[in-house]
Amino acid sequence: MEIEKKFLVSELPEDLDHWKASEIEQGYLCTDPVVRIRRMDDQYILTYKSKQGIQKAAGVCINQEVELDLTRESYYHLLGKIDGVLIEKTRYAIRYPSGNQIYKIELDIFHGHYEGMVLAEVEFPSKEEADQFVPPDWFSENVSDDFHYSNAFLAANSNELSHPSGSKETE
Repeated sequence: MEIEKKFLVSELPEDLDHWKASEIEQGYLCTDPVVRIRRMDDQYILTYKSKQGIQKAAGVCINQEVELDLTRESYYHLLGKIDGVLIEKTRYAIRYPSGNQIYKIELDIFHGHYEGMVLAEVEFPSKEEADQFVPPDWFSENVSDDFHYSNAFLAANSNELSHPSGSKETE
């Protein structure tokens, strides 16, 4: 099970170069349930996500999630079958203390079609910890409840969204 919160980012942290970065591209074969392929550096992954049987929680994303390894060849074979646009981003893994816990913030800086968008996700072991989380001041709005910021929606609806600047994207 995956329990996370997703936030818009108002400014990048000053020490960003201090943290590990990975180059990610991901495409969606299906969005309900989510079936995703991902390349993260030289690792290839097939992911299945579903909300089936999961109780909704305000301000928190909760999903069933299964990840399986793919070969490079399988990834590139499936890449030709994705719906919508390929999501491209650099992900920084940032350790962040909150209360007496240390959380991993996954800071995503988008490239390609969504150049300029920046989102941060934090995963939690329980809904209670998610509810008690105090985000850093460089986070802005909690968009966990807004499906417009899910990567699956971004991939499938690239012509319908406004970019962070507020301008409508057209191709």
